[in-house]
Formats: sequence, structure tokens, C-alpha cells
Amino acid sequence: MPAGRGFTLVTPFLFQVGELGLLVSRTFRNFFRRPFEGENFRQQLEEIGVRSLPVVSLTAAFGGLVFALQTYVGFHRYIGQGTEAYGGPILSLGLCKELIPILVGLMVSGRVGSAMAAEIGTMKITEQVDALHSLGADTNRYLVVPRVLASFLMLPLLTLYGDIIGIASGFIYNIYGMGVNRIIYLRNTLLYLELWDIVSGMIKASIFGLMIAFIGCWQGLDAEGGAEGVGRATTKAVVVASIGILIVNFFLSRILPSTL
Repeated sequence: MPAGRGFTLVTPFLFQVGELGLLVSRTFRNFFRRPFEGENFRQQLEEIGVRSLPVVSLTAAFGGLVFALQTYVGFHRYIGQGTEAYGGPILSLGLCKELIPILVGLMVSGRVGSAMAAEIGTMKITEQVDALHSLGADTNRYLVVPRVLASFLMLPLLTLYGDIIGIASGFIYNIYGMGVNRIIYLRNTLLYLELWDIVSGMIKASIFGLMIAFIGCWQGLDAEGGAEGVGRATTKAVVVASIGILIVNFFLSRILPSTL
């Protein structure tokens, strides 16, 4: 590849990284400035948290069922019949630390991140953002800060809710579907599942929430070119956030201690 061609590919990428970095720094500064958009913040809490409960419930329930199925098969096939009751801690650990935070992040990215990009992008295309500027309003404080803060707070709560649904679904499948010994299953789960396993998953989810909100708002504010531009911004927001969640999850799993 010619050197000039490589430079033209790298430059837009660096420019976009710089745009996102400026948005992040400006948003964190506005966290501590008044006035705070309380009504907008409450609306975002409802949009991100309450209205995501159905999709999180379904995703966590069937994620727990599939994980329980594979855990049962693994113990039954490779360790021996009767050992399936010892799969409870593995099921709970995998759900709380890895599967549920990722699934919740991806679902919220598709539902909320796309909505943020579409809503703000439409405002940008129809010059509503310029109108806010002309009225003296800080668009970052009005549009971005409530969404980022709401995502940061609601993703861990949705993850905790998903943990409960996923573990309960795995319990129901193993105990009532496959006839696993309930006493041994519960005893081992409570014995080996630590509070840190749940908390570490919630820490991941809070970081995913920041990523989803920042990327969605960034793409919305960067939209241009009419309805087609809004569509591109919405698609890019979901793709970038989803890939980012998977990449960041690996590094967080490496950084966060396995136990306290």
C-alpha cells in the first residue's frame, strides 16, 4: 500500500478519536456544573432502565437456560452421572461475570444506543441543535450529560436484574427439568459464588453504559446528510458500541481480580 494511501486512511480515524475524546472530556466537566437537567435525566432513566426490562428479561432467561443446558451436558458427559449438581457455581459465575454483562450491553446498545444516535442525529439534521446554541443553551449539558449519567447508573442495575433472572432460569432447568439434586446444587452455589463475582460484572456494565451513551451521542452529533446520514449514524453507533463492548470486556476480565 502506498504511504499516501495509508495516511489518508489513518487521518479520518484519528480525527474521529479526537472528536470522541473532546466529547468525553467536555461531558465529564459538565457533570459538576449547574443547572442540572433533572427532568431530562429522569426521562433517560425510564428510557434506558424501565423500558429495557422486557428485552433484558428474555435475553437473560434464555441465556441462563442455554448455559444451564451446556453445563449439565458437560458434567454428565465428561465427569460422570450424578455430578450435574455441582454445576451451579460454574453456571452462576459465568453468568454474573461474563455472559449477562455482555448480553445486557449488546441489547441496550441495539435498543438505546441506536435511539440516542437517531434522536440526536435528527435534531442535528433539522437544526434543532443549532437552535439550542442560538438560545444560549449548552447542548452537551442538555443532550449528552443526562444520557451518559443515566446509562452509567442503569446498566449495572439491569445487569443485576439479569443475573437474578439468568440464575433462576438455570436453577429451574436443572432442578425441575433435569432432576438435579436441589440441596447439593443450592449448597454449592451459595458456597462458591462470591459477592465480588456479581460486583465485577456490574463494574463492567457501568463501563459499557458509558461507552454506549458516548458513542450514541457522538454519532448523533456527527450526523449529516439528511435521513440517509441519520441512518448511517445509527448503524455505526450500534456496530462500534457492540464491537467496543466485546473488546473492552476482554481487557476488563484481565484487569479485574478474580477474587478479593
